[in-house]
Amino acid sequence: MSQSRITFLPYQRSIEVSDGDSLIRSALQAGVHINASCGGEGVCAKCRVRIEQGDVAEGVSERLSPEDIEAGYRLACQARVTGDATIRVPVESAMDRSVFDQQVKPRQTARIQQMDFSSLKERGLFIPPVEKAFLELPPPDAQNNMPDVTRLIEFLKLQADEHKLELTIPVIRKLPPILREHDFKVTVTLVRPVRDDGKTLITNIQPGDTTDQTYAIALDIGTTTIYAQLIDLKSGESLAEDGDFNGQISYGEDVISRMIFAEKGDGLETLQRTVVGTINKVLGKIISRAGVEQENIATITMAGNTTMTQLLLAIDPSYLRRAPYVPASTMYPPFRAATIGLDLDEHVIALLYPAISSYVGGDIVAGIMGTGLYREEELTLFLDIGTNAEIVIGNKDWLACTACSAGPAFEGGGIEFGMRAARGAIEDFSLDPVTFEPMLLTIGDVRPKGICGSGLIIMVAVMFEMGVLNNRGKFNQDLDTERIRKNNGVWEYVLAYEDQTQIGRDITISEIDIDNLIRAKGAVYSGCMTLLEEVGFSMDMIERIILAGGFGSYIDLEKAMTIGLLPEIDPERVIFIGNGSLMGARMSSLTNRIRKDVVEVTKKMTNFELSETPSYMDHYVAAMFIPHTEIEKFPKVRERVAAWKELVSRN
Repeated sequence: MSQSRITFLPYQRSIEVSDGDSLIRSALQAGVHINASCGGEGVCAKCRVRIEQGDVAEGVSERLSPEDIEAGYRLACQARVTGDATIRVPVESAMDRSVFDQQVKPRQTARIQQMDFSSLKERGLFIPPVEKAFLELPPPDAQNNMPDVTRLIEFLKLQADEHKLELTIPVIRKLPPILREHDFKVTVTLVRPVRDDGKTLITNIQPGDTTDQTYAIALDIGTTTIYAQLIDLKSGESLAEDGDFNGQISYGEDVISRMIFAEKGDGLETLQRTVVGTINKVLGKIISRAGVEQENIATITMAGNTTMTQLLLAIDPSYLRRAPYVPASTMYPPFRAATIGLDLDEHVIALLYPAISSYVGGDIVAGIMGTGLYREEELTLFLDIGTNAEIVIGNKDWLACTACSAGPAFEGGGIEFGMRAARGAIEDFSLDPVTFEPMLLTIGDVRPKGICGSGLIIMVAVMFEMGVLNNRGKFNQDLDTERIRKNNGVWEYVLAYEDQTQIGRDITISEIDIDNLIRAKGAVYSGCMTLLEEVGFSMDMIERIILAGGFGSYIDLEKAMTIGLLPEIDPERVIFIGNGSLMGARMSSLTNRIRKDVVEVTKKMTNFELSETPSYMDHYVAAMFIPHTEIEKFPKVRERVAAWKELVSRN
């Protein structure tokens, strides 16, 4: 996608953005405030800007007069970038106080890291755990009448240099007719062993040469969503990808509620049947979309947290939530996918990522393996943030991990107008430092109907830096704005009035909401601090942070550090990998090296139970402030807050 340079006057702020982006998003990315409270739908008409040079698409509205349009005025939320342009933000759209805007930095999100699978070949690591071999066997005669199985194995040993081979009964059943009906020209599917001294398993036999049609499935079994990719094992490419909400949500939003449901009557069977149903629906979509023959799918690699894994296998999860929190197993042997109800052919082998403990599961191990963290020198902090936060610290020499309950605030839970990151959710926010009028952007550029987790973090960070909130998350009641008000005994800030929303009610953020966010971020930060302390390290020794999960793709790093969710570190040293669980499952499908390494990696991952670590509560209490009780841990935040105070006092 082509890029264009947009310059905003009178601030002389320029930024490179993608063509097709809205002007208002470009402004926010550049750190330029434009009044807007309708979420980008174009109904409040507060975001008027004038095009001084260049041109933009759209942006013309009935809310603008013909004279305005002729003079170059457009609504920033509707106007789309089509090339280089100079945009003037008039005084009615933004207070002409450039000194304030100069304090606002462009949004900083984590660098996105995607695995370069071509490098696997260069390093000699493109060794899929499953491969096919085409054989032209000599037919039997009076002088050569050895059994079909013996004939197959002996010939395969010579051609493929395989010395330890094993067939399954289903393959033996198919062998005689397929050999004779197809002139003894067949393709066999081989599953490589994890150990060097293990046996290669022959899982399927097909007529003719199908060696150019070998596929694998990578599957992430999330508490909320199920994602799958169909992978070509010849090229390493993903041919199709799809996802859906985990049907188990109907029986509980979180793992604890599902554990409780599983203990009642046929609850366990119901949950197992439900998640398999969701998986089968997703698999059906990607197989159809890719247009491949289902028989050519050879393997499926799955990763999920410990609870999801046990529910998938219909293993009672009761003891995961009871001290001393013991899983049924952390390692699972390969098995035939069809045995648990997956709509895949009988020969398809399923591989499950191992877990570490009850609350550090195979999804986290998959992320560690997929990123290659376990092979690198850099001391890395790996974070997967959701209702639970999983934390891993280490490098190629050692790894330590833990999990903490962050609560649902990052996913919109526990927030009066909170919601998941969906259409209509407020995802970005800015505040006029003089009038305290908001600039809201929603997912889909429509009227707001709620607040998602990333938007909540930005709101609290901006309000804290500008003095609207104190370090305890309480509103400054002396500010000259009607948006801060007391409602039913609770102080709140009005983000959008009822006529500007989809829900016909004022959308607000309250001190109760902010307190829930502080508790959530405090749990994550104190979990990091406690784990570092337990292994004898400090935060200033961390060389890199890896963020996993959907949450990390939207989070503004500076704002996350401002509220004390993430430790203060150079944003250039923060990497976002997206769905680490799916990444690890895909990597395992592409290289047998991962399957061999994972056993050793799990052995060297030391798990810490925070509930049994006395210092955790001390760290947690200290983190119940914005950004922290010890502000010196966040020197850049301290500088920005001090700068705002000085500017306000001078103006």
